[in-house]
Amino acid sequence: MMNDKTERHARPPFSYGVKVGHISANPVTVHLKADERERAALAELWKVVSVEELSAEMQVARWKKDGVRLKGNVKARLTQACVVTLEPVESVIEEMFEQIFVPEGSKLARMMGAGDSSEMVLDPDGPDLPEMFAGDTIDAGETVAEFVALAIDPYPRKPGVEFSDHIEADDSKPEAKPNPFAVLKDWKSKE
Repeated sequence: MMNDKTERHARPPFSYGVKVGHISANPVTVHLKADERERAALAELWKVVSVEELSAEMQVARWKKDGVRLKGNVKARLTQACVVTLEPVESVIEEMFEQIFVPEGSKLARMMGAGDSSEMVLDPDGPDLPEMFAGDTIDAGETVAEFVALAIDPYPRKPGVEFSDHIEADDSKPEAKPNPFAVLKDWKSKE
């Protein structure tokens, strides 16, 4: 039996399960919005000061025979600490996303396997590789949170703030590099 602490870590901070068996070929629009508890947990996970808003609107539909496609838009507003001054910096993220899921046992999942020697051509502007899922549920909330996490600026700075002591930024004097052979100039062989 799982204890409370283990169970909390097993479930992602922002979760919305979609039953695969209930998905039809006609897209269904789903609206997700993180509550206060979920935003606090995401802030801790993403190592940001706070998450003020996280919402998504997406279309959920069948993809090919047994896959599922999530396609939509995610919006997030969060506060980070400036890497120079540690003052709060607000970030707004608006991203379009698309993710395809295939069950582990499907032909599509086997085609993506490491043992397959066929060549796969990826479009850098196209959707990511399909994700595999087990069971009968896909976590759309976790997918939304992953797309936001990838869009977070790892080095946020307040507008106009620069690194003042950064060596490469100091153009005031040319750097004179010492000659490593200068110590040998007076050396003579006494043989």
